[in-house]
Amino acid sequence: MAEAESLNLMEPLLPQESKCGELNDMALDLVAKSEKLSGQINPVLQKSLGDLVRSMNCYYSNFIEGHNTLPRDIDRALKNNYDADPKKRNLQLESRAHIEVQQMIDAGAWVGEVVSDDFIKWVHKEFCARLPEEMLWLENPNTKEKIRIIPGAYRDGEVEVGRHVPVLAESVDRFMKRFAEAYNVKRIGRLKSIIGVAASHHRLLWIHPFYDGNGRVTRLFSHALLQSLGIGNSLWSVSRGLARQKDRYKGLLMQSDLPRRNDLDGRGTLSEEALIEFCRFFLEICIDQVEYMASLLEPKELLNRMSIYIEEEIRAERLHKGSMPLLKEALIFGEFERGRASEITGYQSRQASSVLSQLVSAGLLVSDTPRGAVRLGFPIDVIERWFPKLYPQV
Repeated sequence: MAEAESLNLMEPLLPQESKCGELNDMALDLVAKSEKLSGQINPVLQKSLGDLVRSMNCYYSNFIEGHNTLPRDIDRALKNNYDADPKKRNLQLESRAHIEVQQMIDAGAWVGEVVSDDFIKWVHKEFCARLPEEMLWLENPNTKEKIRIIPGAYRDGEVEVGRHVPVLAESVDRFMKRFAEAYNVKRIGRLKSIIGVAASHHRLLWIHPFYDGNGRVTRLFSHALLQSLGIGNSLWSVSRGLARQKDRYKGLLMQSDLPRRNDLDGRGTLSEEALIEFCRFFLEICIDQVEYMASLLEPKELLNRMSIYIEEEIRAERLHKGSMPLLKEALIFGEFERGRASEITGYQSRQASSVLSQLVSAGLLVSDTPRGAVRLGFPIDVIERWFPKLYPQV
């Protein structure tokens, strides 16, 4: 009987404490800036912004995987408007699956430990169960054998990822249990866990527990772990930053697959220097994206961009003159009751109702029920104007 693969193959799982000075400082900076961002936005407004950021996160996660599904096509998928081309339709369904799983994470649908193989299997299961059947099949490049992806099930065969050969299928379960133990938040504490978000991001991809979907599952896992640590939320996305530096991201991941370089490069099998470099990059990306979203959501500047857009729409006779007071009310206070439209606009009830209805029809105000309170909406046509560079120019 062959000897079992040693768990030491995955070490180090975290950098040594003596080498974490800069990483600790970055983690604390991320905490401070993410808390400031959360306090910047009305909790009700965060609901609409969460929908926007989930779509953005999905777009960039797709981009990393080489699936360039346009923001407008993602928006159409969320409205059950699918392309006639089967390939484009499948990519739309894939995008919708990603968004729905992240929405479940954001809503707290998972109540157990995030750092667990149960959670990681759950994410994979929920994502893959929403995919069309034809996207659940792979071909082994060596044997040409057709392999079906079982949602939520670890692979039962061997794979290669570029030059990296992940652990044997029979070892996946043991390595995942060690993974969960090493990054357990209660065991290592919050500060080290923030660095652990970055380290675990690589190590989960290194294990490569599933036949397919590892990249998406890992990014959703990182999102959920940041959220569980009180840092991540629905207002920013690490995937945007990773995608904007996709080549560096993938290069540092591959570099972290390599064995230690010399006797000074840590005490494990893998390179500690490479792991530290990846953690530094990952935390830089997180801080950059929090800062970017904070700048976009600065109330005065956002209100100014909205006003310019609405003035243009009024001149083009696509919106009524009383539109901006209603949008401003929603931005500042999160939501308002429909019956207050007359008070806010200064118009007579019937005219105010007409302005409100037009904004609802345009998707600039949204509500959970036909008569419920309204909050800001962010239809695809206003994204580039209200949130410059949120997406690339596509």
